[in-house]
Amino acid sequence: MFAFIVRRLLQSIVVMLVVALVAFSLFNFVGDPINNMVGQEATMKQRAELREQLGLNDPVPVQFLRFVGNAVQGEFGISYRTTRPVAELIAERLPATIELAVTSAAFALTLGIILGVYSALNRYGWISRFVMTASLIGVSLPTFLIGILLIWLFAVNLQWLPSYGRGEVVSLGGWRTGFLTVSGLQALVLPAVTLGLYQLTLIMRLVRAEMLEVLRTDYIKFARARGLTNRSVNFGHALKNTLVPVITITGLQLGSIIAFAIITETVFQWPGVGLLFIIAIRFVDIPVMAAYLILIALFFVIINLIVDLLYYIVDPRLRVEAPTARAAA
Repeated sequence: MFAFIVRRLLQSIVVMLVVALVAFSLFNFVGDPINNMVGQEATMKQRAELREQLGLNDPVPVQFLRFVGNAVQGEFGISYRTTRPVAELIAERLPATIELAVTSAAFALTLGIILGVYSALNRYGWISRFVMTASLIGVSLPTFLIGILLIWLFAVNLQWLPSYGRGEVVSLGGWRTGFLTVSGLQALVLPAVTLGLYQLTLIMRLVRAEMLEVLRTDYIKFARARGLTNRSVNFGHALKNTLVPVITITGLQLGSIIAFAIITETVFQWPGVGLLFIIAIRFVDIPVMAAYLILIALFFVIINLIVDLLYYIVDPRLRVEAPTARAAA
């Protein structure tokens, strides 16, 4: 177990260093940082002094090591657009993105497993056929179009839910949340459904396929031959083994939810880090862009590490294969 964790941690460090190199390259290949920080009236002397203060005259390896060291401490420089520390900008908007991602993931995971199991156990029923047909909509339609359709239906025509913004939020320490207000919960519904619909259909179809495959195995037939009830066989044996590959896919999809919340946040003007990244691209705000890339990579690395550990715990074959491999060596 310890060797497994160490190996995964080393792989995660390598991934983060590669992403940090890509983010650092933005400063050197996407325009001159000095031109973005000073006006046209700045003299050459002022430009040279600023370049020296920022350490841009140092060798590239030295600059990269400094960038990595600052990133480890959570320092990503000053935003070119707002002249505020990038860490402050991200800290202000990160709660909105996390709340949206967690709500979308809970919505997709809960309904995905329920509908997947139901459609597998009742695959010839009309409800199951309808669910599988409707799932094609979530897979086929792009996220921005789903968001626009939901706004048109529930915000414009029915006027049940707001079409943009986060609603009223309250502060709990340093965390600003909309979970504790009615307008905050109402504003969360449409973007959460939009962001989670694709993941819901993917999880549902995966659970259905895995469930059908498990129900055909010999040990399920043996369990039925022993006289176990359908409830015990379906949920005590089949569902447990069905969820093993679902854990991996769900973890990857959670990372995708956070990474691709950009589109949903743009459609609904949700004040998260995704919308901040879009604004940074528009104004070529390189420090914000670099910080966003590193942040998303960190989320993916942490989620994948957790998924690997859960997979190791849930699947006993991994724990059996490790000692066997060491004994053979």
